[in-house]
Amino acid sequence: MSKRLALIAFSATLFLSVFLGFPPAYGEGPELKIVPLWSEGAPNALGSESKDQPNLTVYIANSEKPTGALVICPGGGYGNLAMDHEGRQICEWANRMGLTAILCDYRHRGKGYGHPAPLHDAQRAIRTARANASPWNLDPTKIGIIGFSAGGHLVSTVITQFDSGETEASDPVSKESSRPDFAILCYPVISMGSSFTHRGSEINLLGPNANRETLEQFASERNVRPDTPPTFLMHTLEDKAVPPQNSLVFYQAMVAKNVPGELHIYQKGTHGIGLGKTIPGTSDWPLACQRWLHQLGMVKQPSP
Repeated sequence: MSKRLALIAFSATLFLSVFLGFPPAYGEGPELKIVPLWSEGAPNALGSESKDQPNLTVYIANSEKPTGALVICPGGGYGNLAMDHEGRQICEWANRMGLTAILCDYRHRGKGYGHPAPLHDAQRAIRTARANASPWNLDPTKIGIIGFSAGGHLVSTVITQFDSGETEASDPVSKESSRPDFAILCYPVISMGSSFTHRGSEINLLGPNANRETLEQFASERNVRPDTPPTFLMHTLEDKAVPPQNSLVFYQAMVAKNVPGELHIYQKGTHGIGLGKTIPGTSDWPLACQRWLHQLGMVKQPSP
């Protein structure tokens, strides 16, 4: 590599680490990769600008043995993405647990996209993690996904509308299953067309005049299946934007289908709290989730 190219590469790394909050891709921090989701161009792309090219930011955990991975889908009402408190901060948390973190910059209405673009991108993220198990030092049987708010709705769709991959596809990523091995839903939008629907997310995803059949297709509590992966849900009683009924109906559907998981509804905290670090009581949820993940054999045991 020439000195000029080396200087450009170093400057880019420094910018990502200092100005965007990414950990450096050297020293003791996780290795950083930014990769396109669709190397040949995203399906149904409206153009070739950056907004039309979803990508993954991958923080590869430091480990001699293969680790699990957590695909992260920030919220934003399907109109933008909360890339800090529901994105990069979650990557850091995942790395602390020993998981490789995969931040998904998926398409949404703010970029000009409704359904099916967000679902295609999130499913592709799961497939990409499995297809890169060897170079990213991953255990392909420990690939999970987490979503917040509308990102939670996206994840709830992923875990109820997955497939086993296209065995005859020429693209190795397309051959992989889109079923995660576990899921985490944080104050998720779940229901569509109900009295507690987050109407903004519904409109951004499906348009203002979605018919009853379409609404039921994306009311995730109606689509839980016996092979939905184990799921952890977190919500707060004070959430008025996305009421806790969303998590309640999804968990009830899990119980009816014998899907293992946990539901935690905390008293304090408005919508969009992320890790909830400053909220007494509610700040326990990341630790509760880590204990649950440890029970599944996905992460190390939390420190006492």
